[in-house]
Amino acid sequence: MIQIILSVVLVLYPYRAASLSTNYYANICPNLENLVRGAVQQQMAQSPITAPASLRLFFHDCFVNGCDASVMIINPNGDDEWRHPDDFTLKPDGFFTVLRAKAAVDADPRCTNKVSCADILALAARDSVFLSGGPYWPVELGRYDGKVSTRNNVVLPHPDYSLDKLYQMFSAFGLDQTDLVALSGGHTFGAASCAFINNRLYPTTDQTMNPQFANQLRGTCPAALNPNNFVFLDATTFAAFDNAYYKNLQQGKGLLASDQILYNDLRTQGTVNMFASNQGAFFQAFTNAMTKLGRIQVKTALHGEIRRDCRLPN
Repeated sequence: MIQIILSVVLVLYPYRAASLSTNYYANICPNLENLVRGAVQQQMAQSPITAPASLRLFFHDCFVNGCDASVMIINPNGDDEWRHPDDFTLKPDGFFTVLRAKAAVDADPRCTNKVSCADILALAARDSVFLSGGPYWPVELGRYDGKVSTRNNVVLPHPDYSLDKLYQMFSAFGLDQTDLVALSGGHTFGAASCAFINNRLYPTTDQTMNPQFANQLRGTCPAALNPNNFVFLDATTFAAFDNAYYKNLQQGKGLLASDQILYNDLRTQGTVNMFASNQGAFFQAFTNAMTKLGRIQVKTALHGEIRRDCRLPN
């Protein structure tokens, strides 16, 4: 699930988006987008979960400290974002994608140590969606990397959150209700551990869940929880970025309670229905929301840096 931190920094909204530009690297690293896309394609060929893992990594990064690649920092003392218990679900494939792209970018003499990990992550997230059949959109660039990653900064919503609580978190970052529903559509690919849904199956079935769907899930997720078991967020087209996620919600087949609530609550049901019937509308809303997401608490050279190694501050 998309993950968000509420912070006193939010009073500074809007998040300095003026420093971003789609042609920021035109004269610095002109082949940047091709280099990143090539790395994403190579990683996707090696691992089928690369795309959802990369997109999710971007969400996690932007919702904690802003879009600054701080989620990738490894602190020797273990006090960093990705070792927070709620970040253990981030798959290595997303990290590998960014590291691979960073290596490809820095191998070009024109680009060496001139492109931030934060911008590479933003491009990798877009390319992961596009290469999975989703929309393409121009990515605003010009972010600097954060220098600090602290485990205590990670405050995440849980799959059982109400719509009110989810919307409170999104709206604090300038994201509206349509953005919430559109970004949740990122669950059109990827998977979740059985630990996130067992409470919907046992001891009794969540009444908002399709009974046949629940029976299918019990076959993979027994009451005696196995932490290695997982289920696809969208079992119909689990590797494709499309609008099947919303069609599933209409049938009571939203995997997470926080997914299904988007259809069950009349305030967002109309948007779910629109996206389910019009994939183009979903794609447009998703690209708009991703652009707004990418502007959250952007760092400039004054407070950031271009990390030589995405895993370590310089």
